[in-house]
Amino acid sequence: MSTPPEPPSGKPRRPSTRSPRPGAKGRPYGKPGGHSHGAKKFGGSRRAAPDPDAPLLLYGLHTVEAAFANSDRKRHRLVATRNALQRLEERGVTVDVPVDLVDPRSIARQVPRDAVHQGVLLQVDPLPAYDLKSLGDARLVLALDQVTDPHNVGAILRSAVALAADAVVTTHRHSPEEGAVLAKSASGALDMVRHLKVQNMARFLSEAGDAGFTRVALDSDGPAPLEETDLGQRLILVLGAEGKGVRQGVREACDTLARLDMPGKIRSLNVSNAAVLSLYVARNKLGL
Repeated sequence: MSTPPEPPSGKPRRPSTRSPRPGAKGRPYGKPGGHSHGAKKFGGSRRAAPDPDAPLLLYGLHTVEAAFANSDRKRHRLVATRNALQRLEERGVTVDVPVDLVDPRSIARQVPRDAVHQGVLLQVDPLPAYDLKSLGDARLVLALDQVTDPHNVGAILRSAVALAADAVVTTHRHSPEEGAVLAKSASGALDMVRHLKVQNMARFLSEAGDAGFTRVALDSDGPAPLEETDLGQRLILVLGAEGKGVRQGVREACDTLARLDMPGKIRSLNVSNAAVLSLYVARNKLGL
């Protein structure tokens, strides 16, 4: 039997127990050879999960003004500069919560970097959970099937208010959380139009059909332009995410598909622009 070789001089190396770096072979994310600096930046600890019971923070003059005007919005405390509080009072806003007067830097520390807070920060609760019954005698409703960008959804909410839609419907999952970014993008519209969040869009549309709504999904393969489509007397327009469009199960829950025909060289629109155009067409066709 041969004698095994002696170990090299010095201390023997222990097997490495370190996890492979993000981006190393076998990991499902990151660029090859990439490094993650998150642990170094945050001291190796994870960020705490947001408290679902914590109040929301809304900022910006238009956003805060709309929140004070919404009787459904429960408000807690206003943090403001003296100048911003004066501007709210000049706009006729009745401030019915305690006020903390601070300097702008104090507010800047509580909002995302580069956020245009305009010197006001309002602590509020999320809006109540609305349902199909809350639509009442609504005639024009916009439903968004998994549109996830808060800036797009905020712009759509603004258009819905501008074109007097009765409500906007989104899903609980795969849609922006109600919060400062969505509210600021909506520039107050979040508190001006009824916003329904549903668990299952296809099921909601089926129930809406039983309640007398005509459901029309916008799709490039629609058999006719929206202008030539029967919209009934009470309408839910359904728009899908850019790229994916309206999902198959949601399309099947609708009465028909319709398309937006563009006369120019670019034939498709951003979802927020498609929402504006379809709401305008629908209002004219419904005689609103």
